[in-house]
Amino acid sequence: MAASALQPERHLLLIAGSGGGRPRPLLRMLPPRAPLPHRRRRWPLAVRVSSGDGGGTSAVEKPSVPGAVGVDEGARGVEELEGEVAGAWELRWPPWEGLPERYKLIGATSLAFVICNMDKVNLSVAIIPMSHQYGWNSSTAGLVQSSFFWGYALSQLPGGSLAKLFGGRKVLEVGVVIWSLATALIPVVAGFMPGLVLSRILVGIGEGVSPSAATDLIARSIPLQERSRAVAVVFGGLSFGSVLGLLFAPPIIQNLGWESVFYIFGLLGIIWCIGFESLKGKQLGNNKGLLNLGQSSSGSDGLVPSAVSSESSDSSLEDLQNSLKDVPWGAFFKSKAVWAMIYAHFCGSWGHYTCLSWLPTFFSEELNLNLTEAAWVSVLPPLGSIVITSIAAPFADNLIANGVDTTKGITNTVGAVPGIVGVALTGYLLDSTHSWSISLFAPSVFFYLTGTAVWLAFASSEPQDFSKSGPES
Repeated sequence: MAASALQPERHLLLIAGSGGGRPRPLLRMLPPRAPLPHRRRRWPLAVRVSSGDGGGTSAVEKPSVPGAVGVDEGARGVEELEGEVAGAWELRWPPWEGLPERYKLIGATSLAFVICNMDKVNLSVAIIPMSHQYGWNSSTAGLVQSSFFWGYALSQLPGGSLAKLFGGRKVLEVGVVIWSLATALIPVVAGFMPGLVLSRILVGIGEGVSPSAATDLIARSIPLQERSRAVAVVFGGLSFGSVLGLLFAPPIIQNLGWESVFYIFGLLGIIWCIGFESLKGKQLGNNKGLLNLGQSSSGSDGLVPSAVSSESSDSSLEDLQNSLKDVPWGAFFKSKAVWAMIYAHFCGSWGHYTCLSWLPTFFSEELNLNLTEAAWVSVLPPLGSIVITSIAAPFADNLIANGVDTTKGITNTVGAVPGIVGVALTGYLLDSTHSWSISLFAPSVFFYLTGTAVWLAFASSEPQDFSKSGPES
């Protein structure tokens, strides 16, 4: 009886006996009670969708159900939440769908700069197995790595002219195509030194026109009050690309071979071009005047006309020639402040380019780190650059306001020279002295210190007067 009382489907009834006695237990076997089905009432949801400047939003309206009794409030709450999430998911996929078009443009341009430096630093890691395979000494490896900067230096000033004539969008796209195809070509011509050097020169040419193209694109597309942040986001992609390139290149090389890193990184650029072309089609539409990327085109935003028609190409070329004639070149190169800027840029680029090119080899051969460990330690300087760039952005606005940026096409070109001379010279000194201190670190320390001293002594944040005087006027 006790055992049967424990069964969940049986019930024990206590019946009070007559005569005031204590209750007598009477075991009565009741039929098992069927469990009530868990019925979940589903209510139709009316989802109202409204769009605004910042993207779409959704709201859920509860329908009134007359005579509804015993509604499971918890279940209905779940239904409403599911409806809201589903509506928001449909509206926000892809995640950037609701963003203003100018933000998409800046994000895409910054991504191009990420890929740009990934293709720049991949050789810094791949040069180690390539040197072992082809029997290159340090001088040859330095020549191969420095050839990039030949094209990079040569294309700086022409890049600005091309951006002015054809617009930064077209120049940026062409630049990405050139450097991506040239990157993918490297494994094919690696055994033929002239072809390898030429391919790296093409990579440098493609990447060299990108800064001027991006600057022109920002001027044509971004309102004046947002340009400093846009520049910081776009050019911040360079340091981020160096970090990603140094992190991803070693595992790709170790698992798939050194050739694969050039194929994969080159493919990324081609994919970017396809996506950017699609983005451009959505943004331009039928507009032929100012790019209206979420702001009014009344002219108050300081946007530059975006369309460069064939009729205006000749006039633009003539304007460019006239503007070059009007530049007071003699006054530029007589200014101590300009020379201080040029030398400081040269010194900073010497340490940056030589360390970026040679640190993975130093950590691998001198400290016996494997390829992955050597590249990961080499990531530290680009990481530091990301931090400093974010801090220095407000100071850049101050420099621009004071007119110091008037000589920037000049200093970028000179800043690429250390990549040509310094990277190759480091390899030559390494073969001659077999000392990393003499070949890599001592020159970098020297240029960092002297560059700082010259800057502090002669540089000025005051606006410089380069107006022509005397017979030149």
